[in-house]
Amino acid sequence: MNPDHRLRTLVLGGYGNFGARIARALAQDPQIALVVGGRDAHRAAAAAAALGAEALGIDALADDLAARLKREGVGLVVHTAGPFQQQDWRVAEAAAAAGAHYIDLADGRRFVCDFAGALDARFRAAGRSAITGASTLPALSTAAVDELTRGWQRIESIHSCIAPAQTAPRGVATLEAVLGYCGAPVRVWQDGRWIEQTGWADPVAVHFARLQPRLGALCDVPDLELLPARHPGVQAVGFRAALELSITQRGLAALAALRRAGLLRRPERLARLLHRAADWLDPFARGGTGAMVLRVQGSDAAGNPARRSWHVTAGNDHGPEIPCMAAILLARRLAHGEALPIGAMPCAGLLTLDDFAPEFARWGMLVDVLDEPPPAGG
Repeated sequence: MNPDHRLRTLVLGGYGNFGARIARALAQDPQIALVVGGRDAHRAAAAAAALGAEALGIDALADDLAARLKREGVGLVVHTAGPFQQQDWRVAEAAAAAGAHYIDLADGRRFVCDFAGALDARFRAAGRSAITGASTLPALSTAAVDELTRGWQRIESIHSCIAPAQTAPRGVATLEAVLGYCGAPVRVWQDGRWIEQTGWADPVAVHFARLQPRLGALCDVPDLELLPARHPGVQAVGFRAALELSITQRGLAALAALRRAGLLRRPERLARLLHRAADWLDPFARGGTGAMVLRVQGSDAAGNPARRSWHVTAGNDHGPEIPCMAAILLARRLAHGEALPIGAMPCAGLLTLDDFAPEFARWGMLVDVLDEPPPAGG
């Protein structure tokens, strides 16, 4: 137990792309005793020293992880060491065994969607909270749906898209995870039933409040499964990613077509090559601006056809701050004595757009909510 009563918080992967951002934010909270952890003890020590925090060399795959967490007196584990598409839940299991709360930034569909069924009993028995997907999806996306459709009689469709800046920080591991389903079948809720579409194929134009339209293609994310379950009666749910340069988007579509034709079996093996190619394309980027849009369509409180959209626009390559916000907000709540639900669950409906607003303002991000005309005949 931490003698000074601060919440001893381990950011696992705390020197990585997202972990470093979360660690920086949590280091400023007087109720948090921050520990920067990861397999590379030297990188953890350097990152911790810059923040005035503790460092811990710790391997998430180690058999004694639970014992280490308990011995170190960790009260909260924030797991940022992705990608999560091929991970199991051993870190969360270790947190439960050590009597610690757990938050992660997972975006792997099976990891997030099967999380509660696998771990809820363990965390209930421990009297602790375990939150998965405390990131853009589903934490922020569900907050936007809740706000846009407040009082509505019916939600017919939910479609969202993330448009990262070309120059935003990126990693080989993340690209490898994305390429893992490029050209692979993805289950999508369409016309009130499950169908299969192809990941990263067939890009279409997506419109944003403050960006020029971009081509966006289907990605396999937890929202495709969580939102139909959370909103019974919805007829269609979709998610796309829209890269800044159309040549990159069309290149992924070409890889998807090759895989679908059986000519490219493992596109993820191209991750390092494509990562270098993306660096070569950075000079063609325009200003480090990224955005997210979420659109809903249905019937408003009076039963009239309605279509609304929520947009956030991030300049100066600040877009990667957005996936970190939910974990930061939830960690602060725990540190300041605010209760989170006991058990294991996806981060859906735990935060509101008002909760995110100070974080958007901190980074100079612009938010727009627009009432749009329903499609013809809608």
